[in-house]
Amino acid sequence: MDPEVEDIRVAVSTVIFSLRTPRAGDAPAVVLPLVKRTRDPFEGLWALPGGWLGACEGLDAAASRTLGETTGLAPSYLEQLYAFGAVDRSPTRVVSIVYWALLRPEEVSDVENVGWFDAADLPRLAFDHNEIVEYALWRLRNKVGYSRIAHGLLADEFTLAELREVYEAILDRKLDPANFRRQVDTSATLIPTDRFRTGSHRPARLYRYNRDVELADRGPLSRSPETSVR
Repeated sequence: MDPEVEDIRVAVSTVIFSLRTPRAGDAPAVVLPLVKRTRDPFEGLWALPGGWLGACEGLDAAASRTLGETTGLAPSYLEQLYAFGAVDRSPTRVVSIVYWALLRPEEVSDVENVGWFDAADLPRLAFDHNEIVEYALWRLRNKVGYSRIAHGLLADEFTLAELREVYEAILDRKLDPANFRRQVDTSATLIPTDRFRTGSHRPARLYRYNRDVELADRGPLSRSPETSVR
C-alpha cells in the first residue's frame, strides 16, 4: 500500500442553520452554531462542529454523533452536502464529508463553548469553513425554491406571515405578501388548521405542511436507512 494513503483521514462536519430574531420587532435572520477550537491548528478560532469518522461507522451516524458530542443538538433534518478535500485545507491530509442540517425553534439550545453567528456576517473560521458555509447557504437558497425545505426551520404549525419571513431570511430579500400567498395557495403543500394565532393584530390562521410531501426529494438514495431524514 502506498504509505501516503495511510496518512489520509476522514472527518465529518455539519453546517446547522436555524433562525433567530436579534431584537423584538426585527426580522429573523439565518444563524448557525460554531465551536471554538481549544487546540492547534487554528486554536482560538471558531469552526463547524464535527469530528473523525469511526472505522465501523456510517456517515449519517457519524454526523449525528459528532453533533451531539460537540453541540448537544439533534436536528430533525440532516442531509449530506459535499466532500471537501483540497490538499492544503489542513496541515495534515484530511477529507471532510460535510452535512447540512436545519433546526426548528424547539430544537435550539445553548451549550457551553458553542456560539451562534449570523450566517451572513461570520468571522474568520478555521480551515476552509468559511467556504463551506458559503456553499451550504447557496444550496439552501436554491433548494428553498423547489422544495418545502423551509419547514425544517418552522414549528409544526405556523402562520403564512411566519412562513414568508423564513423565505425572506433565506433569500435575503423582501417578498410581496399577496404574491407569496397566491403561490402558497396553489402549491398544495400547506393544510389550513382550525386554529389561529392571536395577538395585537387580527387573528392569523395557522397552517401545517402536508406530511405526505417530503421536505426535499433526494432521489433513490433517500430510501436507504443510511440517508434517511430523521
